[in-house]
Amino acid sequence: MDILVERGNGVLTIAFNRPERKNAITAAMYQTMADALVAAKTDTAVRAILIHGSPGIFSAGNDLEDFLKSPPAGENAPVFQFLRAISAAEKPVVAAVTGHAVGIGTTLLLHCDLVYAADSATFSLPFAQLGLCPEAASSLLLQRVAGYQAAAERLLLGEAFDAREAHRMGIVNQVLPAADVLRHAQAQAAKLVALPASSLRVTKALMKRAAQHEIDTQMVEEAVHFGKMLLAPEAREAFKAFFEKRKPDFSSFS
Repeated sequence: MDILVERGNGVLTIAFNRPERKNAITAAMYQTMADALVAAKTDTAVRAILIHGSPGIFSAGNDLEDFLKSPPAGENAPVFQFLRAISAAEKPVVAAVTGHAVGIGTTLLLHCDLVYAADSATFSLPFAQLGLCPEAASSLLLQRVAGYQAAAERLLLGEAFDAREAHRMGIVNQVLPAADVLRHAQAQAAKLVALPASSLRVTKALMKRAAQHEIDTQMVEEAVHFGKMLLAPEAREAFKAFFEKRKPDFSSFS
């Protein structure tokens, strides 16, 4: 299974399990995660959610081959189901990041409540480099946690940054040695499980209530632009260059 879903000790654990493809996410993987998050909402045995990757890799983002074969069509596409589900999750979401977190591998973290990263982890948001625009309401959320200039630098240039920069920007709660990250995240999830579930739900709802409509609206607007840009010449050149392992040439596009 490319996504492992486990329930135990009050925690729903969702783990990327496709290390041979750097945990690149397919439509089927999005659907599995979306279904797990939706089910967790009404599962009283689940009191916290933990998301993690494989040793040395969190996620390389979208699987481009799968993405091009089955581009997201409409609001019920698996990727959008997943984004809505993680954004609307009522229970606390903890993430453990080791290795690379690319594209949605980084933007999904903006919807988590607690994020712990390895000192060797790297993050990148290469949407503009691929002829695309941000998703997961990251065009709104990143500047809110990091400030406009920091968000602009990451979203416009798309260059990778390390875990300490992610911590400075407010994406990550704490940076730890790689060997300690998952264990620490599991311990934090266990702390949440031991607390009153209703208190956690209400506290999280109060913190997110004012921004939730904006987030939902931003995700829809991003998705409209993303869908159009996915079919545009710039994206076709970017993807072709990626598969041909060369630098893309955007000089003929305005």
